[in-house]
Amino acid sequence: MLETSARLLELLSLLQVKRDWTSSELAERLGVSSRTVRADVGKLRSLGYPVDARPGVAGGYRLAAGTAMPPLLLDDDEAVAVAVGLSTVATRGLGVEETSLTALAKLEQVLPSRLRRRVEAVREVTSVVPGAAPPLDLSVLGVVAAAIRAHERLRFGYTKHGGGESVRHTEPQRLVSWGARWYLLAWDLDREDWRVFRVDRMAPRAPTGARFRARVIPEDKVVEYVVGRVTKAAWRYRARLLVHAPAAQVAARILTPLEIEAVDESSCRVELGSDDPDQLALWLTQLGVDIEVIEGDELAAAFGRLADRFRRAAGSAFTPGHRA
Repeated sequence: MLETSARLLELLSLLQVKRDWTSSELAERLGVSSRTVRADVGKLRSLGYPVDARPGVAGGYRLAAGTAMPPLLLDDDEAVAVAVGLSTVATRGLGVEETSLTALAKLEQVLPSRLRRRVEAVREVTSVVPGAAPPLDLSVLGVVAAAIRAHERLRFGYTKHGGGESVRHTEPQRLVSWGARWYLLAWDLDREDWRVFRVDRMAPRAPTGARFRARVIPEDKVVEYVVGRVTKAAWRYRARLLVHAPAAQVAARILTPLEIEAVDESSCRVELGSDDPDQLALWLTQLGVDIEVIEGDELAAAFGRLADRFRRAAGSAFTPGHRA
């Protein structure tokens, strides 16, 4: 028989895994009497865990959502962060989907309704670039998500890339997570145009209370627009290429949205960039097609360095009389 403290942890784990347990089922799993189960449930309640009981022969127990988080050593922001993170991991094809969903089910079962609404708000208004695993600044992210869902105008202080400060008045449309960043796509009321803002640079002001009618944008266009604006703003080196492959084939191999212009059935022009032209050149060789640099001296020079490196590698590996 387990000691009392260990048995309480085992009981709590069982209550989190399954929605309903009869008293006899719990007694059998724990190796104790139904009377001991009742006593242990009372101890859990005294610690703040909301365990509901159903009377009768077929009665039993369930772990319910209370008016406050039970003492799981998580504060509100941490609980929401874990819930959103688990739901994100569960959709990423990382091989831990089932485990993530099991953990998420345990957590959401005891989330108070106010926290559950915050989790749902983030999910409902977020677009995710495949492969992203963004950190969350919930003090800002929750405010932004709530404004999007309520169609409420949002005012916030914003720190620009160069460090300058400004105040923006927007109609927030959509959150997009990508890599280590979260971005807000919003209609800027002062500039009367779409703008993309990094959430970690935002400092929301008091809610305006003013509502707006959301502008309809297809989901794929949201991600494409945000990624396009973000990548172009971040590029240190730019280049235009003539790629000797159909535009559809190139688009299928380059997952990041880029400007691809079909020239004819067998070639297209592509505009792209990078902070490191050598890495970009190496990446482009993986397309497996012929490429011509139309504009971009840095990328052309990087291709030259890469070609020299490949020739040296080939020469050392395949000298006359050498056997691999």
